[in-house]
Amino acid sequence: MAGRERLLVIGGDAAGMSAASQARRRRGPDELEITVFERGHHASYSACGIPYLAGGVVADAGALIARTPEEFRDRGIDLRLRTEATEIDLPGGRVRVRGLDGGGERWEHYDRLMVATGAVPARPRLPGADAVGVHGVQVLGDGIRIRRVLDDDRPRRAVVVGGGYIGLEMAEAMVTRGLEVSLVDGADQPMRTLDPDMGALVADALRGVGVRLYLGEPVEGFDTSGGRVTAVRTAERVLPADLVVLGLGVRPGSDLARAAGVETGATGGIVTDRRMRTRSEGVWAAGDCVETRHLVSGAPVAIALGTHANKQGRVAGVNLGGGYATFPGVAGTAVAKICRSEVARTGLNEREAAEAGFETITAAVESTTRAGYYPGVTTMRTKLVAERRTGRLLGAQIVGEEGAAKRVDGLAIALWNGMTVEEMTGLDLGYAPPFSPVWDPVLIAARKAAERVEEDMRAAP
Repeated sequence: MAGRERLLVIGGDAAGMSAASQARRRRGPDELEITVFERGHHASYSACGIPYLAGGVVADAGALIARTPEEFRDRGIDLRLRTEATEIDLPGGRVRVRGLDGGGERWEHYDRLMVATGAVPARPRLPGADAVGVHGVQVLGDGIRIRRVLDDDRPRRAVVVGGGYIGLEMAEAMVTRGLEVSLVDGADQPMRTLDPDMGALVADALRGVGVRLYLGEPVEGFDTSGGRVTAVRTAERVLPADLVVLGLGVRPGSDLARAAGVETGATGGIVTDRRMRTRSEGVWAAGDCVETRHLVSGAPVAIALGTHANKQGRVAGVNLGGGYATFPGVAGTAVAKICRSEVARTGLNEREAAEAGFETITAAVESTTRAGYYPGVTTMRTKLVAERRTGRLLGAQIVGEEGAAKRVDGLAIALWNGMTVEEMTGLDLGYAPPFSPVWDPVLIAARKAAERVEEDMRAAP
């Protein structure tokens, strides 16, 4: 065992466990000792499944766990749950940890350090925000607690604060469980990552399933009685609540690394190179705690998604194990479901494109998800944002029903490869009446966008 290196990993979910697993694949226990510290009760689980656990679509929390601690230990990865890293000593090559269920504090040395501390949910600093019944949605334990409240306490009224992905998915979960649901957001539309015309369709979909929307109304506080939340208060109204769910977004959980002197960027995320190395010797980072590059705008971004975390963790682990891999950046592709409605986006919306310095042409089309005569056909709206003159695809958004959202994957591939909307009109997409009209909505939107680009060129002086 002489000369064996030690890799410490802080954080035991997507990025951390992907990195540990990839490093182990390339270097055996005799060469590399791997220890993972995770402060929670669970590791290697699907955080994206939490709303479906709360809503009862997923039967139990165990279904969301990819691998157990025992499975990791059998593979030579020492995963220690309920162990929190509280300080990193870069010059000393060590991390201070403490057992959250006893065991005190101690220093653990490392030869290489992997930081995968995830994201920190936004929690408003408002009166009553810490009351019983106000729930964040970040880790599996949060989902388990909400599920238990819904099963045991049978609340009648829920208020969701925030209209992003988590807020919408939790609103769906509450509707599925039969609660009266209100959604409050300081913005004028849900899903601010969409353009206003597409966000309006999401608002209509929410109202269509009975969610009461209160937009443009920032929350001012939470009323309580006996330490338990009873209502959500805005400047306009008081909304009675038996249960409050916070969906206000997240920020990179980079505080531990920053305090140690690891560089962070404009987004608050840890700065890494394409191999996921930080600018501190021997320290790597991946997942929701890092800053990455947007492939279209070129700007630094911090987008908290399990897809990115797993890929970045894999890249870091390959490199930590002696291989070579790089992470190219992100396009911001995401999908969500609100009962029967599906929402998707990739690339830049109009506002983001303007902020990046692009002049744009847009095209939006109404179409159907299947051939019009086929049973179960539903409608969808597809919007493309293209660069003026060149016609290069910059972004796309979709709002529709079953069969709509995953069409964004083809659009993301076109965007990833720098295609123009004119080039996209010739894409050889699959067709059969159960899956698509003969002209797929993607092709219709591309054709309309190409026509707009051509019209703009003809009108140019």
